[in-house]
Amino acid sequence: MKANVVFHRDAVLNDLGGGVSRRVLAYTDQLMIVEVNFEAGGVGSVHTHPHCQNTYVKSGRFQFTIDGEAVEVGPGDTIAFPSAIPHGTLCLEAGTLLDIFTPMREDFV
Repeated sequence: MKANVVFHRDAVLNDLGGGVSRRVLAYTDQLMIVEVNFEAGGVGSVHTHPHCQNTYVKSGRFQFTIDGEAVEVGPGDTIAFPSAIPHGTLCLEAGTLLDIFTPMREDFV
């Protein structure tokens, strides 16, 4: 298998509306990394999916709701979401999240 190199300048930025945009970065069938950019006030609605997800806060401040409980996170903080746990976020201060999924999110490509 060959390495999948993705240059940031070449990755398509998709506007999801509501002050949220997403850029799919490198991935294989087993693993995917996604950059999600938020304007202040942007919302990632509460949802679930069968993928395990880790999130790294690159910049900004976010209030996550995880299985009904609120937690505020900022730069350098990380969250590991088990499969199927309800989660969502409100962006308190404009910023960027890096989401890592296993397996990869076929619905994102």
